[in-house]
Parts: sequence; C-alpha cells; structure tokens
Amino acid sequence: MAIHKDHEIHHRRFGRNLGLALVLGAFVVLLMGLTVVKVTSEGRALAAQEANQ
Repeated sequence: MAIHKDHEIHHRRFGRNLGLALVLGAFVVLLMGLTVVKVTSEGRALAAQEANQ
C-alpha cells in the first residue's frame, strides 16, 4: 500500500503527459519517414541521371 494516496490531478496530468508524448513521438516518426523518403528518392534520381549519361 502506498504511503500517501495520489490526488486526482496527478492522474489527469499523467494522462495529458502520455497523450502529448504519443503525439510528439508520432511527429518525430513522421519527420524521419519523410526524410528517409526524400533521401532515397534523390538517390534514385541521381542514379537514373548518371545512367542516362
């Protein structure tokens, strides 16, 4: 048993923090995905351009 009982505000704050962490994590994943797609597409375009020369 806990020494003291958590107040309701702690539970709400934890829920908000968890939601914010998930949103920020999704944003980071989105940016990383866009970066990978941009870098790989530029690599393919460069390889195609070199093959045509």
